[in-house]
Amino acid sequence: MGTVLGAMRNVRWHELQHAYGSASQVPGVLSRIAWGDAPTSDEALSDLERWIGTPPVFDSTAATVPFLWELAATDTVRDRTGVLDLLATILAAGNAEHPAWTRAAHDAVAAGRATAARLAAAPEAGGADPARTVRAAATRLVAAIDRHACPACAGLRPREARVH
Repeated sequence: MGTVLGAMRNVRWHELQHAYGSASQVPGVLSRIAWGDAPTSDEALSDLERWIGTPPVFDSTAATVPFLWELAATDTVRDRTGVLDLLATILAAGNAEHPAWTRAAHDAVAAGRATAARLAAAPEAGGADPARTVRAAATRLVAAIDRHACPACAGLRPREARVH
C-alpha cells in the first residue's frame, strides 16, 4: 500500500460496523479511492458514503475519517473534492442511539481542520485549475467545522484547543 493509507493495517476493521455490517471491507474501498481509475474511485467513494457517512454514523466512521483526511491531502487522489464533501457529510450526520459514535466522528473531522485550511489556502495554478474545486470544498468544510454544534458535541472545549 505504500505510505498513503499504510496505517490502515493498525485498525481492527473486522470489529467495527458500518450501515450494512462488518467494516472489514473499508480498507479495500479506501484503496480504490486512492488508486482507482475515475469510475472505480467514484464507485468506491459512493459506497463509503452509504456505509459510514449517511445518517446515522457508525463506530467505523471515526476510524475511517483520518484516512479520508490523508486522501484529501494527497494530490494524486482523483476526487479530493468528493472526499472533502464526504467529511462534511460526516460532520453533519449523527446517531441518536449512539452519541459517542457521533462525537468521535465529529471530533475526527474537526481534527483535520488544519489540513482543510491548508487546502483552502493553496495557491491557484496557472491556466485551467482543477484544484479550484478542492479549494472551494475545503473552504466550505473549514466553515462547517468552525460553526459546528450538535447535541452530541455540546459541552466540548473550544475548537481551537482540541484541533491540532
